[in-house]
Amino acid sequence: MTDPVDTRLLAALADLGKTAVHELAAKVGMDPREVAYRLVALSGSGLPLLVGVESDPQGLRAAIAGAPPSWANRPPQQPYPAPPSQPVPQQPPAPYNVQGAPSGPYNVRGAPSGPYNVQGAPSGPYNVQGTPSGRYPGPPPRPPQPPRPFTPPPAPLDPAVSTWGLPQTASWARGDEPVKPAGTGKRGRLGEVMETQGLEGEQLSVQLLEVQDPADYLFSAAGYRLEDGERAVVVHTEITNRGSIPFASLPDNYLELLTADGTAIGKAPVSLTSRPPHKIGVKPGETLGGHTVYVLPDATRVVSVRWSPRPEPDERTLTWSIED
Repeated sequence: MTDPVDTRLLAALADLGKTAVHELAAKVGMDPREVAYRLVALSGSGLPLLVGVESDPQGLRAAIAGAPPSWANRPPQQPYPAPPSQPVPQQPPAPYNVQGAPSGPYNVRGAPSGPYNVQGAPSGPYNVQGTPSGRYPGPPPRPPQPPRPFTPPPAPLDPAVSTWGLPQTASWARGDEPVKPAGTGKRGRLGEVMETQGLEGEQLSVQLLEVQDPADYLFSAAGYRLEDGERAVVVHTEITNRGSIPFASLPDNYLELLTADGTAIGKAPVSLTSRPPHKIGVKPGETLGGHTVYVLPDATRVVSVRWSPRPEPDERTLTWSIED
């Protein structure tokens, strides 16, 4: 098994034994539709896993009798569309053992050779607490991205519209600022608060407070070890739920670092005792903060931090530039 998301799902399910899909999704901080889709796919790959449903037969018959004809008469062989998700790798049937231990030891990297360049003002002093929590299992591999469908070029606009924009809009941009590409959400700089929405319409405000790069000494203080040629980065963000709908996901589930060549780096599956991680869920009116850890090659130049409520960026995505 190579997909870290599937491994995390199975580990959580092994702890629970038997649970509902939405409860498992809340535990791992994922969309219930994606969790159901992955579990169904995993159950057909030979794992000792049974995905089922429970219902009230009389209530279902009453609902079918009163449903619109287009729904009640739907052909049984027509499949329902799967939720948008990354592809699940298929493997031949075989027994699987979900293991949480790292695959091997990591070489110890020496102590920092000099001062560290910290971007952004720290939110306060921190004390390293507790004993080492274990070896760092290594950053999870990023699953292959599906090819993007071809999009035909848009039809030419009327000259007046392309110059001044549609009525009651402001589509112009200053000449000294880059034009934001369509469908990539909002853009800001380190320290700025930006507003967006969650998958269920939650009204959210997200702030990038601090980017500590490198953060190798924090990483080693928590009991983890880096390989030669690697460095650690710690990102501190804060999220506020401004609406009335609870935000039930993990706030940094899709918080990524963007490199100079456009590569996205996902978070490492570790937490630091001196920098508390995010917790699942933000209630209406609540403001919560947390720290996210990344491991990347020493030579990689990070230029921005991106937050999104789903794996693929869209108009709800927020991006902060961290370069001077």
